[in-house]
Amino acid sequence: MKNFESVINWFLDLGAPVMLPIIFLILGLILGLKIGRAFKSALTIGVGFIGLNLIIDLLTENLGPATDAMVDKYNLSLGTIDVGWPAASAIAYGTFLGSMAIVVGIAVNIILLLFNLTKTLNVDIWNFWHIAFTGSIVYAATGNFFLGIFTMITHSMLIYYLGDVSAKYVQKYYELPNMSFPHGQSVAGFVIALPLNWVFDRIPGLNKIKISPETVQKRFGAFGDSTVIGFIIGIIIGLLAQYNVSDTLNLGVVTAGIMLLLPRMVSLLMEGLTPISESATEWVKRRFPNKDLFIGMDSALAIGHPSALAPSLILIPITLFLAVILPGNITLPLGDLATIPFMVALMAAVFRGDILRTVIGGTIFIITALYIASWAAPLITDSAIASNFDLKGNTSITVLSDGGIWTTLLFGGLAETISWIGIGLVFIVVLSLLIYHNKFRKEE
Repeated sequence: MKNFESVINWFLDLGAPVMLPIIFLILGLILGLKIGRAFKSALTIGVGFIGLNLIIDLLTENLGPATDAMVDKYNLSLGTIDVGWPAASAIAYGTFLGSMAIVVGIAVNIILLLFNLTKTLNVDIWNFWHIAFTGSIVYAATGNFFLGIFTMITHSMLIYYLGDVSAKYVQKYYELPNMSFPHGQSVAGFVIALPLNWVFDRIPGLNKIKISPETVQKRFGAFGDSTVIGFIIGIIIGLLAQYNVSDTLNLGVVTAGIMLLLPRMVSLLMEGLTPISESATEWVKRRFPNKDLFIGMDSALAIGHPSALAPSLILIPITLFLAVILPGNITLPLGDLATIPFMVALMAAVFRGDILRTVIGGTIFIITALYIASWAAPLITDSAIASNFDLKGNTSITVLSDGGIWTTLLFGGLAETISWIGIGLVFIVVLSLLIYHNKFRKEE
């Protein structure tokens, strides 16, 4: 067991920019690509992810101090600190149960593919930490190791189902052929966005408003360009943080650069993914003439789109404001403010790129996330202690992204109250949805 855990941890420590090229090189060779082309594609994917991570780090490094400044200037003090997804992933993978998530996620994917219960071939192995996080929460709530494993199985099934259902939005709006996002944070937002979009379509006035990056640019010309919008949003955040003129202008230029560079890094990533995606399509057509196959990827492929990024930047000060005024909230958003684009990526696709709808829908999502994260704080703190995570003197921590999504409340709440019965009912419902979606539903 120790040797197995060491191997898993070694592979995880490689990081996504190294893990993904290895996975895609092997996948490309299996799908029939020549070794030279498979190697180049895999390496391009790795380089694309490095570029993507550099831009996301730039976003985090610049928004983090601005957020801290807003917290200090407006005397925001709440008892529970949002430590962010990097800490959450460390907590999730920090125990033996968490390290089993990769094996569980791959095994569930293979079984569902063999029984034609999913179309998603998930290569986004790093993000199995989402199911590891839920499993750790359930283990903290119940002390039952096997219930934690069963929760990871059920949660991964749910993510594959939602990845399949949301794939048409990913492929159509973001123009990512044969892709799906079996990504824990993003599919949670997708479920919230569907009923909200139905409601928005029926609200007089709101259903006539269309504020997309394209309509903004058409109306305002150069001042409607996504880069200029990023600059303006950066300036606003700098002013709210009460930065001096120099720092405010710097934040504006950095935000403009992020709006410009993120889509280009995604394009580089897609350059590497395209040959493998095309080979996968051909491979499936030869062996399974009537079956489609989606490549499951990180929703980082979508966060550079102006329809996802612009509303996310607007939501940062809104989130801080909500944290202060919401009665009963104890969560101070910090670490995950830069993760908001991942939370709203699929929401933006459901809302057809409408920035106003994404801001409204994202606000509703953030309200629920703050309350769920506050509820989950004791369980997350216990999980952190169990994984020997350094609390840095904090007595209570939480995570706004994964800790604040409805799947955390669903699995953690059911496990805490009715244990196996609750998770078992979710398993049956999810299995039924998978069977219906892949066996009985008529193609649109």
